[in-house]
Amino acid sequence: MAVAATSFLIFAASQVGTPGPANMALLATGARFGFRAALPFVAGVALGKQLVIWPVGFGLMTIADQVPWLFEALKYISAAYIFWLAWKVANLRLSSGTGPEKAPGFAAGLLVHPLNPKAWGMIIAGFTGFVEPGTPVFQATAVIALVLLSCQVVLHPIWTFAGDRIAHAVEGRPSEKYLMWTLAGLTVASVLFVLFGGGAHT
Repeated sequence: MAVAATSFLIFAASQVGTPGPANMALLATGARFGFRAALPFVAGVALGKQLVIWPVGFGLMTIADQVPWLFEALKYISAAYIFWLAWKVANLRLSSGTGPEKAPGFAAGLLVHPLNPKAWGMIIAGFTGFVEPGTPVFQATAVIALVLLSCQVVLHPIWTFAGDRIAHAVEGRPSEKYLMWTLAGLTVASVLFVLFGGGAHT
């Protein structure tokens, strides 16, 4: 009974680090208002994912004990959704975007992940693909929550502080395409690694 924490860390880093609704909001906020003014928003975004992780964890793990086949089915459904997101990332092209006149605060950040389908997809994928059935609910949820929060603490400020500079450096250039395909490839590789021999189900 365990959580494949190392495999999930690779998967989580590839997901948290790739462009999506949350990172685009962080990039735009940092670019427009500066790193210091965006810090409350960054903190809200990071903690907002916890509002999804814990209810999903307790609900999914309880259902998994009662209906094991549903747990397995959700693993492949969530993997398919992540593959679709990876395809979208591969074909995404960065842009500076626009924002409000005043920097969004902590409360606004809390709402980002509960309303973000990418966040829901990666969280469900974490529980269904990296947690061995029978693992205690609290243990599984705590590991998933800690790994995701650790990735966010590192990667969200990077997007906020330097993401806009990276976007401007590669926007419209050949390197932009290669960057996005690399990020998407890392996402797909981490999911395949779990589905076919690298995850918790051995």
